[in-house]
This record gives sequence, structure tokens and C-alpha cells, in this order.
Amino acid sequence: MALKLGVLLSGSGTTLQNILDHIDRGALNASVCCVVASRADAYGLVRARDHGIPDYAVPRNAYPDGAAFNEALWALLRQHEVDLVVLAGFMSLLQVPEDFHHRIINVHPALIPAFCGKGMYGHHVHEAVLAFGARISGATVHFVDGEYDHGPIILQGTVPVLQDDTPDSLAARVQEKERELYPQAIALIAAGKVRVEQGRVIIEGAE
Repeated sequence: MALKLGVLLSGSGTTLQNILDHIDRGALNASVCCVVASRADAYGLVRARDHGIPDYAVPRNAYPDGAAFNEALWALLRQHEVDLVVLAGFMSLLQVPEDFHHRIINVHPALIPAFCGKGMYGHHVHEAVLAFGARISGATVHFVDGEYDHGPIILQGTVPVLQDDTPDSLAARVQEKERELYPQAIALIAAGKVRVEQGRVIIEGAE
């Protein structure tokens, strides 16, 4: 049975599109059953509509506090009985309820625990990597808990940092790695090969 995904996003939805492309060509045993955006003008909602996927705008500024905002999100995801929540450029901190423990994943454009945490997103990450003089960067897929860029790591992949890199050129290389790793992590979860033991991810069959 295909893994039922609920996708949360805040922007253009390129990560959503990557997942849909993998599903459409039979490379991922999953289905996207709803897309929820924290901004009403997020283009990711248009991508969902074009694929016939139920889409919802849940603007953060429409709720008095984070708790009310989060409850609205979880209500929609429970309504669609999702198996896994996939963050796809979602810019709000989540409060993870018990029934979604180890059922939410995110991809971060660096090698956690480096260059992560509050304020470390998008080009801020790549600018920090270059300013530090790091020789490698990459992407991390991890389970989500109640902290920014925290939770058990599922997969990581590296890319070189070149001497003439700009934030844009490094971002392009990292995003290519993200497009590879994220569907791979979802496929492992769909196949039942991922479990968490004492805060660490164990992948069946991995060395």
C-alpha cells in the first residue's frame, strides 16, 4: 500500500514537485493526499491543485498564537489520515503532538549539527558555510521534533565547497543533493526499513 503523505510548505513548492515527479514515474511508492501552506499565496498550492491534490492555506497570522496555528494544521492532517508529514520549505516551527512522533520529516541544506538552528534557512545557511571556510557541505534528512533542525538523522549527503563558490552556486549543488536524498528517505520509510532506537535512526540493510 502506498505511503500517504501530507506536505507542509510556505513557498514555491519545488520540493513538492520533486516528490510528485518521483511518484508519477513510479520511483516512489507513495501518494500526496493533501498539501497545506502557511501562506495563502504559496505557489505550492497551485502545484497541488494542478495534480488534483486537496490544498489548504493555513496562514500563521490568522491565528492568535502558535498553539492554535499548530492545532489547525494537525486537524487537517488527521482528517486526511496521513502516514507521514513531509516538510517542503515550511517556515514555521511545529509543536509535535504525540501521535505524530517520528512521523514528520524535513530536509536541511547543510550537514546537521553544523549550520542549523533558528535563522539558518535558505541562503543564510550557504552564506554561513562560505564565511566559515568549510570544505564540504551537503543536505540532511531528519525526523522533526519541537526544535529547529533537530531530531534523529535519517540520511546525509555531502557536496564539495569550491573556492570560487557563491551562495547561489553552492545552493544549486546542495539542492541537487536534496532532490536525491528526500525521495530516497521517503522510500525507505515506505518500505518499513526505518526505525528509531535511543534517539538514533536504524536503517534495515544499511552498513
